[in-house]
Amino acid sequence: MVPALDRLGQVTDVALAVSLHAPNDALRNTLVPINKKYPIRMLFESIQRYLDGLSDHRAVTFEYTMLQGVNDSDALADELAALCATIKCKINLIPFNPFPGTDYTVSSRNRIYAFQSRLQQRGLVVTVRKTRGDDIDAACGQLAGRVADKTRRSARYIPAVNVETALGAAPEISLT
Repeated sequence: MVPALDRLGQVTDVALAVSLHAPNDALRNTLVPINKKYPIRMLFESIQRYLDGLSDHRAVTFEYTMLQGVNDSDALADELAALCATIKCKINLIPFNPFPGTDYTVSSRNRIYAFQSRLQQRGLVVTVRKTRGDDIDAACGQLAGRVADKTRRSARYIPAVNVETALGAAPEISLT
């Protein structure tokens, strides 16, 4: 991640969004395992190099998925505020979209807005992403779920046939 970000900065100046999800290495190691290789300090140094190379005064957007009882406490909001004060950024709080088999649940709406307010009180720009598509398992993080084929497109495909089964034996091919 970090080396790729450094290379990206040499070839383009696209707006940068980074999945942060935690304000410290101990928690981020659990939520974002690549953090063990590239801890927050290294990530932030790389982001700052990227921002320093831009011709304008853009900010990085930090994506922060809200997980009930995991990363949504007031103490973690304060820690995130202190961390984000070190770099020009915006924070996008994302309500978690549960999926089958996960141990995580979404933070309550009140908890998300309290977290947002705590960050805003410290001068940060913070938005809360509106969740769409969660009723059909198509929200962010849920796209691997089942989708109904309402067009019945799959019924129009010609089924694949095993040649050996169809002919009763493997066909003989002569190259002479």
